[in-house]
Amino acid sequence: MGMKKQEIAWQEEDRKYIWHPAQQMKDGEVFPPVVADHASGSYIYDEHGKEYIDIISSWWCNLLGHANREINEAVKKQLDTMEHVIFSNFTHRPAIELARELMTVLPGGLCRFNYCDNGSSAVECALKMAFQYQQQTGQTQRTRFMCLAESYHGETIGALSVGSMDLYARIYKPMMMHNIHLEGLDCFRCPYGKTRETCDVECFASAEEAFAAHGEETVAVIVEPVLQGAAGMRIYPPLYLKRLRELCDRYGVLMIDDEIAAGFGRTGKFFAIEHAGVSPDILCTSKGLTAGYMPMSIAITTEAIYQAFYDDYEKHKAFVHSHTYAGNPLGCVIALTVLRIMKRDHLLERVNVLGKELHEELMKALGNHPHVGEIRHIGLINTIELVEDRKTKKPFAPKKRIGWHIFRKAMEKGLVLRPIGDVIYFNPPLNIERETLKEAVKRCREAVEEVLSTGR
Repeated sequence: MGMKKQEIAWQEEDRKYIWHPAQQMKDGEVFPPVVADHASGSYIYDEHGKEYIDIISSWWCNLLGHANREINEAVKKQLDTMEHVIFSNFTHRPAIELARELMTVLPGGLCRFNYCDNGSSAVECALKMAFQYQQQTGQTQRTRFMCLAESYHGETIGALSVGSMDLYARIYKPMMMHNIHLEGLDCFRCPYGKTRETCDVECFASAEEAFAAHGEETVAVIVEPVLQGAAGMRIYPPLYLKRLRELCDRYGVLMIDDEIAAGFGRTGKFFAIEHAGVSPDILCTSKGLTAGYMPMSIAITTEAIYQAFYDDYEKHKAFVHSHTYAGNPLGCVIALTVLRIMKRDHLLERVNVLGKELHEELMKALGNHPHVGEIRHIGLINTIELVEDRKTKKPFAPKKRIGWHIFRKAMEKGLVLRPIGDVIYFNPPLNIERETLKEAVKRCREAVEEVLSTGR
């Protein structure tokens, strides 16, 4: 008789070896990571066959569903041709074709493409590019950066330095750059008592004051356009960006547009900055770029910035910033396929229609709940901000971990609803089916009601 095949307890094996990101690992004692076995479309399936609706697109990157047939075929075809090649003194068609195709959807003036590995590395690239540009154009006094309140741009040291969220950055402050942090942009708790529909971005006064005080020493200001993700899916008026662009032009400050989370149709525009009708000096894109298939990002800039680095070798003006997997051909063909599908299937139009439908469904389900402070939306992104007191907008005490408990309950019901504090949100694939969205709303409502009825 043959030996019986030993069953492996994969969750236990995970606990022995794996250090997961963005969580307290001790939580795994009561809520261990689910062992995903396979995925398809908007669904993930665990090792026991249980189905989960991936309503957050696996950290906002799964743009066109898991195991997308067209993307799979494009990857297989490229894999048989060339998996990777050094991107210094070599180039290849997929990288060139991708740049050509992106030119058709980018804000005006952006035309030079620096390929990177992931979102944080694109931000680091943009910061260094902006700094070196200012130095090489005689602006040697410019050594600092500005960023928006509650902004998040990644978790490398440079990216953390231009973020304003202590949750991520507090312990690393002795290592970080001393930058300038603007105030404002919390439209839900507007200190001026305005709404998004009635405001004249009164909070922009902080930016004006900061530029008056520090504009001459500032390299660039970095923004998450219209939507601040890790801050709790905050949505702010495009007018703020329009005025910021004017300030940048007046003071000679560059604008870096971090489209890593909000780009590729998430907000109903291809790039979120389009809502403001302005163009940045540098644009960073990732996540949706490769539809969650593999890490790749691009820092895209203007001809004027590119030319400041273009000179004889002896002048030492080259941008000596590199990534091993820069311009990876597999990533490039994925991005090309994404662009083709988005255009062919008119996904931007679908996002705007479906986003409104989803908002209506969520309002019907939870809009009158005593602990729902606001349900806001832009494009297909819908966000539910939970509060202890609806009238005063008083938040729950952090120790109650309301969002985390709702996350656990939703997972029990087969819905991936990972919160940002006590903010829960829908950020699904752009091609998600209507029926799947309705089912997700149902499971979300049940999870919220069951947790909040317990009086946690």
